[in-house]
Amino acid sequence: MAATIGFAGPWVLRKAANGFARSYSTLINSTLSPYKTLRSFPFTSPLTFPASGLCHVAQAIRGDDKHAIEEVKHILEMAKRASSRREILHTNFLTPPVLKESMLTLEKLADIRAVAQGGYPQAERCRISIGHPDLLTNYPDVVAALSVTGNFAFQPCSHGDYLGAILGTGIAREKLGDIILQEEKGAQILIVPELVDFVISSLDKVGNVSVSCTKIPLISLDYEPPRTQSFKTVEASLRVDALGSAGFKISRSKLVDSIRFIGSLCGWLHWVAVMFLDSRSKGEVRVNWSPVSKNNTILRTGDVVSVSGRGRLKVGEIKTTRKGKFEVELIRYL
Repeated sequence: MAATIGFAGPWVLRKAANGFARSYSTLINSTLSPYKTLRSFPFTSPLTFPASGLCHVAQAIRGDDKHAIEEVKHILEMAKRASSRREILHTNFLTPPVLKESMLTLEKLADIRAVAQGGYPQAERCRISIGHPDLLTNYPDVVAALSVTGNFAFQPCSHGDYLGAILGTGIAREKLGDIILQEEKGAQILIVPELVDFVISSLDKVGNVSVSCTKIPLISLDYEPPRTQSFKTVEASLRVDALGSAGFKISRSKLVDSIRFIGSLCGWLHWVAVMFLDSRSKGEVRVNWSPVSKNNTILRTGDVVSVSGRGRLKVGEIKTTRKGKFEVELIRYL
């Protein structure tokens, strides 16, 4: 795992900009590609999930996450279109906060049924199929799985290594679901079915390791329930820098530096830095899967905090002490 970085100065900006320049044409081609469009199929009302593909999510969208809010609005527009045209439509893979908020909202609509699938029970990133109840009577085949194998015994690769390699083939992030690491065996990738052949023919290296890809049935996915460790801490505030430093056992100043680095950028440069850090797992701080730009962001029960290269933790029960401080349960994912 890569270590957390602080404010890295101009060389990081130059490196991020170079990465942007190299991938710009690829991203534009991906945007215009038919792979970027949603597959058309018709969508209904009661909220249901497939027994084998239930997605466990508990995070709500924060009010300042404009991108996530826009995504939910777009999904609602899809639902209205599916209902009026009596067809089934499928979203791309969604982050947990967008997934939860979308499903809760879709549940309130008449003549609409929504099914979320991520390929396996613990999936975080899922696709939603939307259609009229009379049409959406089973679970559409909208998630495929790939096995990526290679000689990783002496060169282990991280989640960011696999993600960067796959995105390097030119496909968009929203076309990818979860990446299940299997240590020296490689990894298993969840993806939209229409890109299976493309990835098999295009992905030949992860990090410095040569790899081969094969399609596997979802039933062959090898996953385990997440391992966690819970502990309590007493803090003067519920700010992300306070709880994050306690949860990840790093200095508060180091965490603040990572937050300020992203928050200090603007416009396209902010986007470039986020893309650069996300694909290489280099010290970005996120709350509920969205980058944090302010170290005074207040956390609440159920929030998930992740620091690239450090892992992820969840905020559990919060109690107020007699001295006015906060006793917080932190659940660290191992």
